[in-house]
Amino acid sequence: MTLATEWVRYGKNQEYIGYIAKMDRVKENLPAVIVIQEIWGVDEHIQDITERFAEAGYLAFAPDLYAKDGTREEELRTERVTEVKAFLDSLPHSVWNNPDEREQALRELEEEKQNRITKTFERMFGGINSSDYIEQLLAASSFLREEYEASKGQGVASVGFCMGGALSAQLACRDLKLKGAVIFYGNAPKDEDIKHIQCPVYGFYGEQDKRISDNVPHLAEQMQQNGKSFEYKIYQKTGHAFFNDTRASYNVSSARDAYQQVLQFFHQVLATETK
Repeated sequence: MTLATEWVRYGKNQEYIGYIAKMDRVKENLPAVIVIQEIWGVDEHIQDITERFAEAGYLAFAPDLYAKDGTREEELRTERVTEVKAFLDSLPHSVWNNPDEREQALRELEEEKQNRITKTFERMFGGINSSDYIEQLLAASSFLREEYEASKGQGVASVGFCMGGALSAQLACRDLKLKGAVIFYGNAPKDEDIKHIQCPVYGFYGEQDKRISDNVPHLAEQMQQNGKSFEYKIYQKTGHAFFNDTRASYNVSSARDAYQQVLQFFHQVLATETK
């Protein structure tokens, strides 16, 4: 069975855009999965993940969080983000968060390219507040539940990666109708927000990703104290972004296991509802 894919506009004034995928021969309304991007945007990898969930029988939707009124600002355009990603991939991962070493590597580039990468890097890693995107994600879940014909009346769950993982958790705190939320190596929500969560949450982390994984036991404790459902797996000998098969960080065994667990989770929380 082939997929039907398209970019659609949504939001109160159609100000947002997202990538949708579903099995083209399926006529009944489908439960929906919101796929929340990494910091790199709705790139080919995120579109591929969206299509994987569509192939599993869901209406899958990846909101482009960087786009407003159908376009991105100059510093967040696809080609600019791709240029930053290629630059960082050329460096050891330890250099990414070391400003001095990163600046040294930048100085080896021609001046115009230096300027482009610097501006986009600062915009991506210093000028983006993930909470700015929650209203857009709330609009997405409402759109899928109440407006989009192929998923109208069905349940909605979320899955996010890195920045998107943190947003998936934040969406669970804000969207009281969300059926489930999956976090891939994303920061935990604030302790005071956890009390608002109404759905099961599942987290997947790499043991070597200490900045994130060291905080997971605290999240588990807070979820338990607030009577919330939280399962998680921390994969040994696994780092950050282990699910991204376009990166050197990809860990096939951890990614394979996590994907199976996610599908099982969605099967549990997204039982088909009648209209």
